[in-house]
Amino acid sequence: MAKVREDAGLIAAIEAAGGITKLAVIVKTTAQNVCKWKRVPAERVLEVEHGTGIAREILRPDIYAPPRPKRQRPAAHV
Repeated sequence: MAKVREDAGLIAAIEAAGGITKLAVIVKTTAQNVCKWKRVPAERVLEVEHGTGIAREILRPDIYAPPRPKRQRPAAHV
């Protein structure tokens, strides 16, 4: 039997919220519904991000690309 792959973003959100029940309260659903998630649903990402502080790039890297580093402008020659 294949092992179910656990999603790092979902695990981080559950830990940050303080458990499945508390995450369910944050997103106004039931703990049973959260238990069915294989990963944070796309329509719930912003709610979970706001309620847990876990960045959307971590919750759903397949949807949100990591932030790009800012490019430094070359110094002006005087």
